[in-house]
Amino acid sequence: MEAKVETRPVVQVQTQVSEEAKSGKPEEHEVKMSGRGVNVFYGEKQALYDVSLDVRDRSVTALIGPSGCGKSTFLRCLNRMNDVIEGCRVTGEIDLDGENVYASQVDPVQLRARVGMVFQKPNPFPKSIFENVAYGPRIHGLAASKTDLEEIVVTSLHKAGLFEEVKDRLNESGTGLSGGQQQRLCIARAISVNPEVILMDEPCSALDPIATARIEQLMEELKQNYSIVIVTHSMQQAARVSQRTAFFHMGYLIEEGDTTEVFTNPKREKTQDYITGRFG
Repeated sequence: MEAKVETRPVVQVQTQVSEEAKSGKPEEHEVKMSGRGVNVFYGEKQALYDVSLDVRDRSVTALIGPSGCGKSTFLRCLNRMNDVIEGCRVTGEIDLDGENVYASQVDPVQLRARVGMVFQKPNPFPKSIFENVAYGPRIHGLAASKTDLEEIVVTSLHKAGLFEEVKDRLNESGTGLSGGQQQRLCIARAISVNPEVILMDEPCSALDPIATARIEQLMEELKQNYSIVIVTHSMQQAARVSQRTAFFHMGYLIEEGDTTEVFTNPKREKTQDYITGRFG
């Protein structure tokens, strides 16, 4: 049989869209978080330059760009994880529901309950599966009784698509799970405290293709209730899972917009060069 050769762009957009989007009108959501004029310094070195970017409610925003471009630095600004880095200084304003998260009266611990984070490498606590998920609700006082706590744990594991796989071994160590299961356990841990935003810093970089597909499917489900911001080196992943994409380069936000538009009709030449593989 004669082989059929098909020419296609480097990145094929395969996002799942709503009926509104299919009609040519991208679905709009309210702004959940916004950054305005954000600069980040590590000592004397500046890592981000005057970044302004909105994160929309109940949607996935992907941050892409080459290594060292500032995308993870910006992500960590959203829940003040940069506070724990010695010598790090952030200027500008980042709002959550209109409130500046860097205001003096904002408790970073409470902020991180509202803006949860899933890291690049799965990092379950050296505790049982149950205790990994129960830890957050317990310290934040979200459960009035043992029954309430058990309900939160089960619900969170269901939302993370993990309960059926671990329901008979909740008392076993979370570190004994596979890599993909550990990452879903970390997602269950993050959502157990009822966050409004979930930050994901390359959550699939250490996972195999099957586990990666499960995490991407989970993001599609979770965006019905949460705002999600994901840092990824995979442009194919960004195209598959996100509704908005922001391209960073050398500490600057080069372009941001509807994912399909960014990948098929970028406005900036540098964006075009990156998504077609000319650098990065």
